[in-house]
Amino acid sequence: MTLDAIDWLIVIGFFIAALIIGIAVARRAGKSSSEFFLSGRHMPWWLLGISMVATTFSAGTPNFVADIVRQKGVAGNWMWWAFLLTGMMTVFIYAKLWRRSGVMTDIEFYELRYSGRPAAFLRGFRSLYLGVLFNIVVMASATMAAIKIAGVMLGVTPMETVVVAGVVTVIYSMLGGLTGVLLTDFLLFAISMGGAIAAAVFLLDLQPVGGLSGLLSHEVVQTKLSMFPDFNDTDLLVSVFIIPLAVQWWSVWYPGAEPGGGGYVAQRMLAAKNEAHATGATLLFNVAHYALRPWPWIIVALCSIVIFPDLESLRVKFPHVPSNVMKHDLAYPAMMTLLPSGLRGLVLASLAAAYMSTLSTHLNWGSSYVVNDFYKRFVRPHSSEKELVLVGRLSTLLLMLLASVVGLWLSNALQAFHIILQIGAGTGLLFILRWFWWRINAFSEIAAMVVSFAVAVYFEFFCPTKFDASIKIVTAVGVTTLTWVLVTFLTRATNEQTLRRFCRLVHPGGPGWEAVVRRARADDDPIPSADEPWSVPLGILCMFVGCLAVYSALFATGYWIYGNYLPAIFLSAVAVVSAVVLVKTWSRVNAP
Repeated sequence: MTLDAIDWLIVIGFFIAALIIGIAVARRAGKSSSEFFLSGRHMPWWLLGISMVATTFSAGTPNFVADIVRQKGVAGNWMWWAFLLTGMMTVFIYAKLWRRSGVMTDIEFYELRYSGRPAAFLRGFRSLYLGVLFNIVVMASATMAAIKIAGVMLGVTPMETVVVAGVVTVIYSMLGGLTGVLLTDFLLFAISMGGAIAAAVFLLDLQPVGGLSGLLSHEVVQTKLSMFPDFNDTDLLVSVFIIPLAVQWWSVWYPGAEPGGGGYVAQRMLAAKNEAHATGATLLFNVAHYALRPWPWIIVALCSIVIFPDLESLRVKFPHVPSNVMKHDLAYPAMMTLLPSGLRGLVLASLAAAYMSTLSTHLNWGSSYVVNDFYKRFVRPHSSEKELVLVGRLSTLLLMLLASVVGLWLSNALQAFHIILQIGAGTGLLFILRWFWWRINAFSEIAAMVVSFAVAVYFEFFCPTKFDASIKIVTAVGVTTLTWVLVTFLTRATNEQTLRRFCRLVHPGGPGWEAVVRRARADDDPIPSADEPWSVPLGILCMFVGCLAVYSALFATGYWIYGNYLPAIFLSAVAVVSAVVLVKTWSRVNAP
């Protein structure tokens, strides 16, 4: 695909705007580590929410959706739609708890919740395990997507893509810190969403597609349209629907959908002005992520089935693309090559925006672990704020380099998705319960981390073809969960004073802390917050009402597009009623 002058102006203008934002806030970001990683903890909910949406608008996400739709149909998206339950749980239960904790990162939480050397080891090791190792896999997935997009749309080599694509991203991430990331994300989201919608509208009008009616009447496309899997297809039903809804959402740690909150979602909540803004940010994120964005990607994926019905048709069209990356996820960037001048530049800028938003967030988030939870905690505890910012900027650069190297190794988006799921399988329940059960300790987390990683390595490198992804996930969840529960009861509990301090600061409440409260009273050291009403039951109710509202909006949109008006009207009504119910309980959920 060739770009005209107008296309290049759009792309170059976008890069310049991102750099200007980073430069403009560089001085402010350099004042302290709190400014660099948390924007001084005074960010509004709407900016934080949009930033989270922009982050998950990865360059690899449209490719991932295209991969799913082409192979498993629209219903295959339940693989990630199921994570809405996790997101809504974070909104109504965990957002305010994270904001109350006052930590710099969610890794610092370990020494707030646990005690002794095991807690210190857990904090230091997880800072590198998640901030470097795991984080690099996620960034490499986005980099792989950028390689495919640039290879198809511009005909450049993977190495050229890696070198050029990362330069602007790492520069403004190093300069502007989280404030630069947040402000740039606002611009990136507008461009990404606009480009995705514009591309879907244009591609529908291609002559082979024949508009929306032509697309929906296409013989092969019709087999892909259902939003729910065929209950007669047991393998598909189990892998994309039953396992995600019954097991995956609560048991697997996945970036952006961590059970109990965590990662860059926790970073955004910790950067919020207060608890209400933390809750509002995560709510906006989940509504936009699941109800607003999927359909433009799905439409393009369905159009790709008409234009490029199989991998061979993609190979013929793009013979220069290396065979190891010639997968179904290549269909999305392949469709982008059919766009006209002007729109090509907008879409290319939108895909670059998606890539940059994801990378900049993960760079800043991973760097916060390296600086706050490893360097400051274990290497130089008395380092100055200026030194911490410098280390943060250098670690940002190093993470970018490592992610680029791994990105050259990956082959397709679905592969990366399964690797990430497998590494975090079985840890989710622990992350949910550690806030509400005093007996969970640092040894519990160490066991879960070690076992889940060991199982992932075994499945990925020693028997990668013997079992499908569902069996691997269920096995990993079962083995990991059983292990950490046994370890919990076989090891000593967290220091009593640490538990009481945690209760006073966070106010978790509930029956899981009654033993701690009772012992504190017996020692004439009462915990005042123990008498507060426990908000979790109401939070769970709001979680399910919120899921009902978002799922109804998601499926209503699909039925409107399909021209199936009766279910579209019904689900639209359900979405509105659910939203009203949610609004009425809002003040009660956010009550301190």
